[in-house]
Amino acid sequence: MLRKIISFVFLAVVAVFTASAQPQHRLNYIETYKDIAIQEMNLYGIPASITLAQGILESGDGQSRLATKANNHFGIKCHTDWKGKKIYHDDDEKGECFRVYKNPEESYRDHSLFLVERPRYSDLFKLERTDYKGWARGLKSAGYATNPKYADMLIKLIEDYQLYLYDAFSADKEMIFKHPNKVRYTVVGEGETLEDVADRSRVSIRRIIKFNDFTWESIVEPGDVIFLQRKRSRPKAKKHVVRSGESMHDIAQEHAMRLQKLYYRNRMKVGDQPKSGDVLKLRWRKKSNN
Repeated sequence: MLRKIISFVFLAVVAVFTASAQPQHRLNYIETYKDIAIQEMNLYGIPASITLAQGILESGDGQSRLATKANNHFGIKCHTDWKGKKIYHDDDEKGECFRVYKNPEESYRDHSLFLVERPRYSDLFKLERTDYKGWARGLKSAGYATNPKYADMLIKLIEDYQLYLYDAFSADKEMIFKHPNKVRYTVVGEGETLEDVADRSRVSIRRIIKFNDFTWESIVEPGDVIFLQRKRSRPKAKKHVVRSGESMHDIAQEHAMRLQKLYYRNRMKVGDQPKSGDVLKLRWRKKSNN
């Protein structure tokens, strides 16, 4: 059941990003390695979103020379303790030594051990595994990468591709996530109805309908996000560019924003739908005191 729900979450992510012509090789990377990232998370406590984002960034979506020739997806250098095969590659300096792995899975495991076994990363493991921003900034502070924008790049990848969806997957825990807009939610599993979601989440069906701007006739599909508490009036983003096929409800759900507020903020009549390419306001500017 868990694996099926993970797959449905990925399909939901694909549906969002193929509509906006995101690189297919990046989506392929996420599909290929998400299960490994989740497995490593449950073994070592490193957020799956962080592992995936680092893999995407460091391996160039799995297309870099280090990834294709050395199965090195995280840019881990040899250092003095490496006894395996080596490859030389220009990075911060010319001809630096990098580790070679038998397969990508071995690279993912070494990435976990690399973080777990080095004292400079120990403070990261005091963070909640859903705190991907804290992890991203902590990695940069601990010296994982020299790029001053490294943390911001990881956070953007995680939020653009909704990689945070994978951070709460565990075989022995209820699937409760936290949206970046600080609203708890779950994901519809295969064969589940709203009543099923309400039962396992211990939130009344009436509240679920209210929280998600549903009606009693609404039908959900596997992979759909279901909020378990009231959405916010103000999302984190300031605007949203409408993608092909998106409804106002889709946009409100994506940003954990109340549908009524979305209509009001854009001076639209309830029930009207946007066109592809429209730019919707999600927040108003604060009034100036001048």
